[in-house]
Amino acid sequence: MWRSLSAAAGLRRAAAAGLLGAPSRRHLSATPIAAAAAAAAATHRALVVGEASPAGGVSLATRAAVTAAHEFTTAPVSLLLTGNGEKLASTVAEAVRLEHVADVLIADDPSLSPALAETVSPVIAGLVGPAAGVDGGAYTHVVAGASSFGKNVLPRLAGALGVGALTDITAVVSADTAVRPIYAGNVLATVRATDDVKVVTVRATAFAPAPDRGADGDAAPTTSVPIDGAADGAAPPPAVRVVSEELTGGGGRPELAAAKVVVSGGRGLKSGANFALLTELADALGGAVGATRAAVDAGFVPNDLQVGQTGKVVAPDVYIAVGLSGAIQHLAGMKDSKAIVAVNKDPEAPIFSVADYGVVADLFDVVPKMTAAAKATKAAKEAA
Repeated sequence: MWRSLSAAAGLRRAAAAGLLGAPSRRHLSATPIAAAAAAAAATHRALVVGEASPAGGVSLATRAAVTAAHEFTTAPVSLLLTGNGEKLASTVAEAVRLEHVADVLIADDPSLSPALAETVSPVIAGLVGPAAGVDGGAYTHVVAGASSFGKNVLPRLAGALGVGALTDITAVVSADTAVRPIYAGNVLATVRATDDVKVVTVRATAFAPAPDRGADGDAAPTTSVPIDGAADGAAPPPAVRVVSEELTGGGGRPELAAAKVVVSGGRGLKSGANFALLTELADALGGAVGATRAAVDAGFVPNDLQVGQTGKVVAPDVYIAVGLSGAIQHLAGMKDSKAIVAVNKDPEAPIFSVADYGVVADLFDVVPKMTAAAKATKAAKEAA
């Protein structure tokens, strides 16, 4: 379980502009945050539950989780990778070179690919449960990125262990205390976990991704993890299985959560076919395409492109918002972008209150011109 110690206003550009109203403040307790944290740090061990990126290799969410886990324990962490086949092998090859990783645990079995909470969480529970180690278990912290994978697996793990979960944290205060946003990011709550095992998901954009070790650094050792209940090296058939899977084509574009440039559209595009305008601009800029929940609900684009409170959280170098109003729920997913460019024909659209650059014009006139300029710049760089 966890206790909320304090909550402070999130000082957001949107709030400063009056879009979100006066920031709220709640004082729940005056209990000191970091009591005895330094003395306890040496006794903590963290297990990071890793995942592969769509293109293979360690995902950005996992690299951020490694950084957060290291901050919790101030010690090297263990990294668990589950799956099967070549994709798992390529992910392991990259994982052993990560900074802060002491060892890589490998659970290789066909039942673990694709990853399901029903099959992966028992593997984690077997590692975390009362074997030998601190507080009756091998690990005191289990950390994963707040991706679709982490949000699926770790809550089930927390339920199986009978502990609470700290979700979508944005900062680590001490070994048992972290900061997480609430109310669409308008309030930052500082919470303390009181369970022996802390189950945590990490907002990837809030932590620096763990870098690779230098050329002189040794690779972390690997250990095979037995699959609970397996006989003759094969796990029993899972109670739940994937019947079919349909992957949306990325067109060679970077992953949305990791892209340095994101071009997002809303209902102002009027149809899914018009999202081709944003796709062309994103390709010219080497970026990814996103969308608002309204655009997803209207069927313009698949939901894996949704940015916002109930979608993906991104923090690119440049976020281009096209034909979207700037609802609070959408701002929660992109407000940490380094530069925000808004294109909307309504000068009163709330998105302009948080934008660094704004264009008040019809998107169907502006976006093709932006694309042409981006292509010309790209061609000039390639010719140089």
